[in-house]
Amino acid sequence: MKKLTAMLLVVFMVLGLFAGCGSNATDSTNPSQSGGETTAAKDIKVGFIFLHDENSTYDKNFINAANEVKKALNLSDEQVVFKTNVPESNECYEAAADLADRGCDIVFSDSFGHEPFMAQAAQEFPDVQFCHATGTTAHTLGLANFHNAFASIYEGRYLAGIAAGLKLNEMIEKGEFTAEEAKIGYVGAFTYAEVISGYTSFFLGARSVCPSATMEVQFTGSWYDETAEKEAANTLINRGCKLISQHADSMGAPTACETAGVPNISYNGSTVEACPNTFIVSSSINWAPYFTYMIESVMNGTEIVDDWCGGIAEGSVVLTQVNEKAAAAGTAEAIEEAKQKMASGELHVFDTATFTVEGKPVESFMADVDTDAAYTPDTEVVSDGYFHESEMRAAPYFTLKIDGITTLNEAFG
Repeated sequence: MKKLTAMLLVVFMVLGLFAGCGSNATDSTNPSQSGGETTAAKDIKVGFIFLHDENSTYDKNFINAANEVKKALNLSDEQVVFKTNVPESNECYEAAADLADRGCDIVFSDSFGHEPFMAQAAQEFPDVQFCHATGTTAHTLGLANFHNAFASIYEGRYLAGIAAGLKLNEMIEKGEFTAEEAKIGYVGAFTYAEVISGYTSFFLGARSVCPSATMEVQFTGSWYDETAEKEAANTLINRGCKLISQHADSMGAPTACETAGVPNISYNGSTVEACPNTFIVSSSINWAPYFTYMIESVMNGTEIVDDWCGGIAEGSVVLTQVNEKAAAAGTAEAIEEAKQKMASGELHVFDTATFTVEGKPVESFMADVDTDAAYTPDTEVVSDGYFHESEMRAAPYFTLKIDGITTLNEAFG
């Protein structure tokens, strides 16, 4: 899920890939066609490209989903090919091209920075469907066989934030600190929209039950750096943060919390085995629904949309079981109640009545939805009283810096 740099965007333009068509996150104005012919399950072949391996909680989440769908669709080892530890460089193109040459009907990659190399391979292999997680350009490139996918993970982070807020309330009631000292620490990888959207939704969830909460964010400049993530968590703890969460991929922050006895909300899966005393809950994207969709689309000869985005309702955003040992009483019930309000449309994560920017309510915001080299704002995304995250494009575009959150460093992004 890595940031597409201006230099790599230039690669797109040199290749002549920009076509300027529009799309929204769950529909496609330029859908792919897999030829209209069905492919038997025994004949389908899928290649997966992962940035790291199972040591990364981020990549492990994708790997687990791929294995789940492999089993559910009764695909053999020969039909599903994994390539791990593929960097965001020309090695990604080489991996994608190799998978296409080896007869894969679909090639999927899991990291933002893979995007230009996947698009390059899609141009070269028009009969293969290339699907890419967290990217931003499929709806404007005009390639019939290149697609982006993501999930409304901000829903899950908001729900996890409720667990955080309730834990703060419990500690306040026990006299461990005052309401004014209810400060959350957040370990972020980069100052990208995806991370900003994530930590803001988490904070709004916490504030929905603990209105005095504030938050500090420390960035590491890496998606997977256990040492840096542990150091960031310790810095936040030493600054008086009472609870830590993260958008980074190692066990650095959770283990720092377990050592310090500080409650932790992790990401991309439970850390309860390693951190039984401090782990509360974790949100993650379940990629199995999308993997099933992309494979069955090719098998059935139907289109794959340019931008696919699933949420809580589709089973694409999930939470682990609450660790009752560390969580506040009533946490699971509060999460379920909020989840039902999301499903009914009563609750919008980015309800503009719940936050301000520089002391003022947000009535309008032009987001960079149709990404270009300058990241030019191009689409109004505030209406009906809330910010419409991931409705105009699958990948997040929330970049507002709301009141109550302080970023300690801005060196990355």
